[in-house]
Amino acid sequence: MTEGEKARLVAWSTEMRRVHDRLREALRVTREAISRGSPTEPATRDLLLYCHGFCAALTGHHVGEDRQLFPEIAARHPELGDTLRYLMQDHSMIAHLVQGLQAVIDRGGSPAELDRHLEGIAAIMESHFRYEERQLMGVLQQLRLARDPREVLGPL
Repeated sequence: MTEGEKARLVAWSTEMRRVHDRLREALRVTREAISRGSPTEPATRDLLLYCHGFCAALTGHHVGEDRQLFPEIAARHPELGDTLRYLMQDHSMIAHLVQGLQAVIDRGGSPAELDRHLEGIAAIMESHFRYEERQLMGVLQQLRLARDPREVLGPL
């Protein structure tokens, strides 16, 4: 095995952690921006863009996993079928929460409303990320997948 092949073997686990860390940071920055707004006034356009950007990044990450990463893992590790189904159920639940946040964004809700929705997303997202990392890091360290990480794990 060449050094390039060894680097690629570890890259998927590294890429997953990097994306999760960037999503955590995007959420933190979004919530920080919300905390600077008036809790009862309609959210500013800039604040709504933060929320929309975070929603798009999180959704892109989960769609990429569901369509590209998880089928590859399932084909190579059928024993992880239950784990992958559980993770996909999480994705569905998070998508539902993101839709609720998007509805608040679309109607120009207050920063307090936005933050309540983000708080719920944050709790589920963090639990999901930790479980996913515990369950899949070993598999991802050995995964040989010749695809662009942005397509597989989202644009972040």
